[in-house]
Amino acid sequence: MGNHLMVGGQAVIEGVMMRGPKLTATAVRDPAGRIQVETKDVHSISDRYPILKKPMLRGTVSLVESLVIGIRSLSYSAKMAGEEEEQLSDKEMAGTIIFALVLASILFIAIPTGAAKFFHFVTEDPFFLNLMEGFLRLAIFLAYIWGISRMKDIRRVFQYHGAEHKTIHCYEAGLPLTVENVQKFSRLHPRCGTNFLLIVMLVSIFVFAFLGWPNLAERIVSRIVLLPVVAGISYEIIRLAGRSENPIIQTAIKPGLWLQYLTTRPPQNDMVEVAIESLKAVLPPEEIREGTGEYRYPERMEAAAEDETEIGVPAAASVETAH
Repeated sequence: MGNHLMVGGQAVIEGVMMRGPKLTATAVRDPAGRIQVETKDVHSISDRYPILKKPMLRGTVSLVESLVIGIRSLSYSAKMAGEEEEQLSDKEMAGTIIFALVLASILFIAIPTGAAKFFHFVTEDPFFLNLMEGFLRLAIFLAYIWGISRMKDIRRVFQYHGAEHKTIHCYEAGLPLTVENVQKFSRLHPRCGTNFLLIVMLVSIFVFAFLGWPNLAERIVSRIVLLPVVAGISYEIIRLAGRSENPIIQTAIKPGLWLQYLTTRPPQNDMVEVAIESLKAVLPPEEIREGTGEYRYPERMEAAAEDETEIGVPAAASVETAH
């Protein structure tokens, strides 16, 4: 595999967002068929406060920052894809984040812990009731994923999700980023956000199981307050899974990989082109392998091919120089 930078990303509307150590890039296929790329510097609060890079703290920071970057990238992609007239303002983005958090709290915290009272006819044991709440939360999460995966527009986003994973796999394998190379790889990836969310659900079952069974309001507040702890544990697990070849760890993350069969779809070649351009935009030049494709400006590839024919200059070298 060799050494490589840690990169991640997410699918957006008609495109892919990639995040590297120093840059984020959102690449979108516009209505005219061109690939538009927006890059932004990464400004993490953990750079200002290094203590936030410590285990158990970095998970919550990463989750919040990923949410902000993700919504901003979705806003940009909607504009570039011709679905919105303009991007969200900072105020509108803050409102969107708050709405998303409230909705998630209702769907995955309030409803499961409220519905768990129906198991009182079986037992009054707080440990058992908390376990039932956790399994209800997991069932709601899986039903939600299954439901949105049936939507036509979401299936297309999930194809871009598959393109993102395949492209990262290709980069981590040390191969030139071409459509042909990328399409050979799996659309499942151990560091995927789907994996992370499933692990959050499973970890929360065990963390919340020991909290007793106070009234509904106290139960909801306790779950929200302990979310950073759950996120911290889950982040460390997913981080370890992405770097370890230990068979026990790899077996433990299998359910998350299986769930990605719902949240990813095999991408079309033009989707892979977008993912490649997004990843290239966050990599330093020395990290881009010779022979990598040029899909944002295809005329460069054509010029390189002509150079090779006319004067014997290797096409890959011309593309690398042009980049």
